[in-house]
Amino acid sequence: MSPDLTDWAPIAAPEGWKVVVAMVIAKGTSAVGPGADGPSGPVIELRGLTKYYGRHRGIEGVDLSIGRGEVFGFLGPNGSGKTTTIRTMLDLIRRTGGECRVLGLDSEAGSKEIRRRTGYLPGEYGLYETLTVEVFLGFLLDLRDARRFEGRMRELADMFELDLGRRIRELSKGNRQKVGLVQAFMHDPELVILDEPTSGLDPIMQQRFYALARSECARGRTVFMSSHLLSEVESVCDRVAIVRDGRLIMVERLDELKDRFGKVLHVTFESDVPRSALEGLGATDLRQEGRSFIMTVRGEIDEVVKAVAAHHVVSLTMETYHLEQLFFDLYNGGGHDGASPSQGARTEGGEKR
Repeated sequence: MSPDLTDWAPIAAPEGWKVVVAMVIAKGTSAVGPGADGPSGPVIELRGLTKYYGRHRGIEGVDLSIGRGEVFGFLGPNGSGKTTTIRTMLDLIRRTGGECRVLGLDSEAGSKEIRRRTGYLPGEYGLYETLTVEVFLGFLLDLRDARRFEGRMRELADMFELDLGRRIRELSKGNRQKVGLVQAFMHDPELVILDEPTSGLDPIMQQRFYALARSECARGRTVFMSSHLLSEVESVCDRVAIVRDGRLIMVERLDELKDRFGKVLHVTFESDVPRSALEGLGATDLRQEGRSFIMTVRGEIDEVVKAVAAHHVVSLTMETYHLEQLFFDLYNGGGHDGASPSQGARTEGGEKR
């Protein structure tokens, strides 16, 4: 008999994997909420979601709606509230206020059904060191009464070049992360929630993860991924939300966000060109360094190109702002009025629990 959700705590699980085992529920389908075909509305819907730890704010007033078939990026640095939001959505911690619906169900009243239909990779976890990868993943499938997905588990292990015969204590950090990714996807969940999913993966495995996320999206699955690695979110996500100090400061499609901030034009002329020749053309943030100019162009670029072409051009490049640059401008309080992002911004760091 598979254990009920309420029986997870006494299992002799390593610290951190109790959270994953908590996601496993009893056999069968809960009577709560819609059937296996899922909701017709948003997969995740948060309205004023708030969590306080005593007097300290975790998140406050978070409003978010995520549809079926999205790969959604949730961005923020240390202590911004990313993990608190995830744990509240999964009822691993209880919200202080607001509403939280996942797969059409209230996150508290429908928590068992949500967990049955969701895959989850926490940002930090332990493993059963003495088990082989195959035995461990099989154990999790058995807890879910999901042995019918053993073939999918093996396909995912092959995709990530994960040796099922190795004991977990022999695995590198990257291979341990692969175990976490396989267990999150192996039971074919409708929603996959991932906290820092590519931590420890080499670039090749990162690309395979991106391909997996996109293929799941094409099948109508939803992937919600929290990350501080802006390049990976830019590689795979449709929309992004940026959270700062427990509050959302932006939710937008990546393509629309880039259009709003425009493109950066670098041009160098053979001879001196007066600054006035490039002013008043719809370009902003015009900077001059000798015979070189840098400017931000939004919308139509025809007028700017014609003005540039009136002079002998030595070199010309046009770049789209990367998410890293946009993130830092927004996070530091700029960008809401269309001002151009700061140049060359970078970030590192993890998530405060």
